[in-house]
Amino acid sequence: MGGLKDRYIRFDWAIKRLLRQKANFDVLEGFLTVFIGEEVKIVEILESEGNQQTPDDKFNRVDIKARNSKGEIILVEVQNTSELYYLERILYGVAKAITEHIHLGDTYKEVKKVYSISILYFDIGKGADYLYVGQNKFIGVHTNDQLVITAKEKGVLVQKSPAEIFPEYILVRVNEFDKVAVTPLEEWVAYLKSGVIKENTTAPGLQEARKKLQYYSMTDAERYAYDEHLNAVMIQNDVLGNAREEGLAEGRAEGRAEAKKDIVKSMLSNGLSVEQAAKYSGLTVEEVESIK
Repeated sequence: MGGLKDRYIRFDWAIKRLLRQKANFDVLEGFLTVFIGEEVKIVEILESEGNQQTPDDKFNRVDIKARNSKGEIILVEVQNTSELYYLERILYGVAKAITEHIHLGDTYKEVKKVYSISILYFDIGKGADYLYVGQNKFIGVHTNDQLVITAKEKGVLVQKSPAEIFPEYILVRVNEFDKVAVTPLEEWVAYLKSGVIKENTTAPGLQEARKKLQYYSMTDAERYAYDEHLNAVMIQNDVLGNAREEGLAEGRAEGRAEAKKDIVKSMLSNGLSVEQAAKYSGLTVEEVESIK
């Protein structure tokens, strides 16, 4: 059993505060290598309206937006609480990333593949697995074969599958993981769920995380801010859970609009901001303001 020194910082905090630093790219690269299934080298962390979380673009809240050595764009997001229309939002985020990185005068060959990785601490739907991957494939209706296309790279014609071009979506349903961690992927999900990192781990990125994401290596001020973050997450989950139960108890077909208002009022009365209430209810800030 590990001692106090073996307490590790939650990934949702690390990804906003620590993993954007070049000195910690090795942790992030290991994480991405495991989940994408090929070695990833980060060239830079990109800034955009999305990962700066501007208030006028509520549908695109990306925690990390990175470019790898192949020029591909990788979006990583941690979502602690349930959100209506989550899939629609990540689709919007991917589409925005594509358009942000092609400029007037560029040819379509400049369009880069985008990976969207969502680490989810809520039940997004029905499914038995803790990891789901979505890719575009073109399948013959009558022949059931996969279409392979011809592209030109560096003056040479090459064969490509659509999956090499179209975005790839990876959903990690953390709470559904209940296995003994053996593989690097399982070790990473175990860390995401419980903060546990095996002392003898060889999983890419986790060895580095053991050194760089230690709770007691933070300053007192950093630990205080981190502990407040954990409290906020727990309170948020409690408030949302209670509010939804109250709303469901009253929310028959004829009263759903009123039930949603009650949920929003409950969120606000329990300390959530207008912006947070809008995020978790699926309403606009203006709609929440009108309910106040």
